[in-house]
Amino acid sequence: MIRLTAICLAIGAALVPGFTQAAEGNPAAGKTKSAMCAGCHGIPGYKTAFPVTYSVPKLGGQHAAYIVKALQGYKNGDRTHPSMRAIAAGLTEQDMADVAAYYATTAVQSASK
Repeated sequence: MIRLTAICLAIGAALVPGFTQAAEGNPAAGKTKSAMCAGCHGIPGYKTAFPVTYSVPKLGGQHAAYIVKALQGYKNGDRTHPSMRAIAAGLTEQDMADVAAYYATTAVQSASK
């Protein structure tokens, strides 16, 4: 009975999205992969006008898991910003983890800079 329970839990864990181990991010690799991100997210107080005007979110200090989840959402179409979808489409899971690890270890930028 205990063995059957363990098998069922293992199968269930494998089927639940996000429950399995995610790729381990490398902040140093993420820094080199984040050049495209800096064009919008690296400008304090930046607002974009496409497709609508809004303030671009700051990434410095954000939780890595949140950044990975957001990038996965853009890649799979759950999030619909056209520029972000195009960028995320070319990222691997390792790229996402690396960029997320980099931003999670950087300081939050002030909008007043």
